[in-house]
Parts: sequence; structure tokens; C-alpha cells
Amino acid sequence: MADILAENLSGKAVMGSDGTELGMLYNITMDLKSGELHDLLVQPNEQVAPSRVAFDQDDRGRFRIPVNRVQAVKDYIVVQR
Repeated sequence: MADILAENLSGKAVMGSDGTELGMLYNITMDLKSGELHDLLVQPNEQVAPSRVAFDQDDRGRFRIPVNRVQAVKDYIVVQR
């Protein structure tokens, strides 16, 4: 995957590999010591039922999607479901 600046990802739509629009990217978590990225924090769309999505949620209801599930970044961030 090509390098992409984090500032270009802010507010980008996140879609599952099955075509489900999951929501908008809110933030990305990382390990400050190693610089390793951990999770995408995604603010879910209103139409997405959290019970039908197999990702953990944070205390504010945002999906925690491991970065290793990212398949593509173009118009959408596509993640494996």
C-alpha cells in the first residue's frame, strides 16, 4: 500500500469489504514507543446496527477496527469484515 498522510484520512468514510458503509474515521490509535498503529476509531453511521458489526467498540460507541484489517485506501477506507 502506498504511503498516505494521516491528515488526508481524517473524516474519510470507512466501508466493509462487503460494501457496508460503517461510518467515518474519527482517529487512529498507536503505540507511542514503537510508532506501531493499532486501531482505526470509526464513528458509526446511524443506519449501522452495532450488534451486526463484529468489531469492538470504545466507551463512546466508536468501532475499534485493527489496522491490519485495512485492505485499501482510496475514496473509502476499505476494511475486511
